[in-house]
Amino acid sequence: MDYSQSLSQQFNIKAEYATNIISLLDDGNTIPFIARYRKEMHGSMDDQLIREFSEKLDYLRGLDKRREEIRTLIDAQEKLTTEITTALDNATTLSEVEDIYRPFRPKRKTRASVAREKGLEPLATAILQQNTFTLPLTIAKNYVNEENGVDTAADALNGAMDIIAEQVSDNAEIRKRVRNLINMYGNIAASAVDSEKDSVYKLYYDYKEPVNKIAGHRLLAVNRGEKEGFLKVSIEMDSNKSLKSIYNVVVTNSSCPSGDVVKEACNDAYQRLIFPSIEREVRNDLTNTAAENAMNVFAVNLKQLLMQPPVKGNVVLGLDPGYRTGCKVAVVDETGKVLDTAVIYPTHSERKIQESKEKLLQLIEKHNVSLISIGNGTASKETEMFTAETIKNADHPVYYMVVSEAGASVYSASKLASKELPRLDLTLRSAVSIARRLQDPLAELVKIEPKAIGVGQYQHDMPQKRLGETLDGVVESCVNLVGADINTASPALLLRVAGLNDTVSKNIVAYREENGAFTTIAQLKKVPKLGPKAFQQCAGFLRVPESKNPLDNTGVHPESYQSAKELLSLLDYNDKEIKSGDLAHLQDRVNAMGAKTIADKLGLGLPTLNDIVKELSKPGRDPRDELPAPILRSDILDIKDLQEGMELKGTVRNVIDFGAFIDIGVHQDGLVHISQICDKYIKHPSEVLKVGDVVNVKVISIDPVKSRISLTMKF
Repeated sequence: MDYSQSLSQQFNIKAEYATNIISLLDDGNTIPFIARYRKEMHGSMDDQLIREFSEKLDYLRGLDKRREEIRTLIDAQEKLTTEITTALDNATTLSEVEDIYRPFRPKRKTRASVAREKGLEPLATAILQQNTFTLPLTIAKNYVNEENGVDTAADALNGAMDIIAEQVSDNAEIRKRVRNLINMYGNIAASAVDSEKDSVYKLYYDYKEPVNKIAGHRLLAVNRGEKEGFLKVSIEMDSNKSLKSIYNVVVTNSSCPSGDVVKEACNDAYQRLIFPSIEREVRNDLTNTAAENAMNVFAVNLKQLLMQPPVKGNVVLGLDPGYRTGCKVAVVDETGKVLDTAVIYPTHSERKIQESKEKLLQLIEKHNVSLISIGNGTASKETEMFTAETIKNADHPVYYMVVSEAGASVYSASKLASKELPRLDLTLRSAVSIARRLQDPLAELVKIEPKAIGVGQYQHDMPQKRLGETLDGVVESCVNLVGADINTASPALLLRVAGLNDTVSKNIVAYREENGAFTTIAQLKKVPKLGPKAFQQCAGFLRVPESKNPLDNTGVHPESYQSAKELLSLLDYNDKEIKSGDLAHLQDRVNAMGAKTIADKLGLGLPTLNDIVKELSKPGRDPRDELPAPILRSDILDIKDLQEGMELKGTVRNVIDFGAFIDIGVHQDGLVHISQICDKYIKHPSEVLKVGDVVNVKVISIDPVKSRISLTMKF
């Protein structure tokens, strides 16, 4: 297969770009490096598109590998024909390739194989030819053989029909036709195992929806209901449509007596063999598609969560709420260093509550705490109410924010946490993580397995390996987009930098602990096991703020340093301006001379020149700073305080297929249904909303008993 040609068509790019990407990937380049520093070779495709390209390339190579395996297996049986070879060459999916192989696949004992052992295959062939007006039962008398277990002509005819049924079932063209018909006209049907039993799946106790229209989240819901024993799920299909299509392939002479027997065998093949098999395949395909879409939503949400703006320059107090064992407290300084820890009991007796208030105020005043980060788990509402009441008595303004504590317990029990915080009790480490999440979400959340962060739906129903790969790609993308300070980054953060593995990440930390802070990016070459290829891949994504060379604190790759210096010389900047990083009006000077003219003089592509100019204009910039700041609160609302029609400002916490959950300062997030997001039609909420967005909403309805809040953005 010509991969370049095929992929260029699928991704609507030049064949030259497809060839270049394949070559870059095969040469061991990482996707972030290709996306950022080889733009001229692929037309400035983003890393997500290149990742999809890479996955599709792997699929096509896997398809070719399986195609050749099957060709070899059929040839070994001496049954490879020109027609089969052509069919294999033309197959574009793995399912098509497997359908071609199906008749040649070694089978367990079947009714057809038993009939063949009894010598009835010639009878089946004679009937299938449909070229005689002799009754099939009359022909079958010639195959009666008591020694072979064929006692009567009827036994012989039944055995021949079993062989015909299996041949029909193994026919790749028939399977393709039936699969297409089910996809076009079939219905997913769900019913209750016990209609008297209440469950979250009650909506699906008598449910039906076309296969080609069912939404992914509804399919995953009925699948889970089936798995948990509440639902029976199947595909319903008008068999007449399928049988008519099968007859068109197999019944070549309907006026011949054998035609009726062939039809009967087709009916048996469809009901007993084809439909159950295709039903499983179609449901698997639907589930895979739904899972892929759900993983994409998870990935989008995760990216937005990781890219939340850091709240820099503040001493933060983290609260990990709890009932019986109390609320764990940790104070961290502006760099995330732990200053103090404690345990308070804001949900116990009046005396304990008062002691907790005094302790919290003491920590706030002692360390000049300006922000409080509260985990959103058990006892979060009570802790938030307690905090809002307590900070009114602080000697300076203090604000709080409720953050997701998903994965905090996973982190606190990890080897990484025990190494980072060896002197802290396991439970207090969670409070440290919660505090740091407000300071720098990305740096803290990279320490946790992405699946544990929990910003998707039905994540436990996903193929876990595939989900892990998808989310790891998101984390890698975010880390490399932001860049990492080589002198402060944890091994967990460095591990996500393009080109670095676990060993090299630890070696970088060990090197700076032994030799002091890095003073140039070139020092990386001295780190054990960090070779030239790894340096090429990672150097552009690492920052050295302490370096005398201002380029070391930008996203300009070292391979372009000389070009950057020539650019500044060409635009008449002096050494003092360059060293200070004060490159005022850089973009204006580029525009005045003409970007194309400059690019030609420097021998650069326009995308690379534009990236260099962007980086030099804002050295050390953090792309997250350009996003809306998170909402910090100083008071709390109770669900009982809400009224229909009330307008509020909130933060998008999760985006799912049917809407988005919004934090409006009440313990329970409100739901904006997809129909209430905007006036225009949208297929998915992610077209309009992303995690972290600050939005205006209006309350539609409140159900305090079920803790449900319905919101709208249409007002």
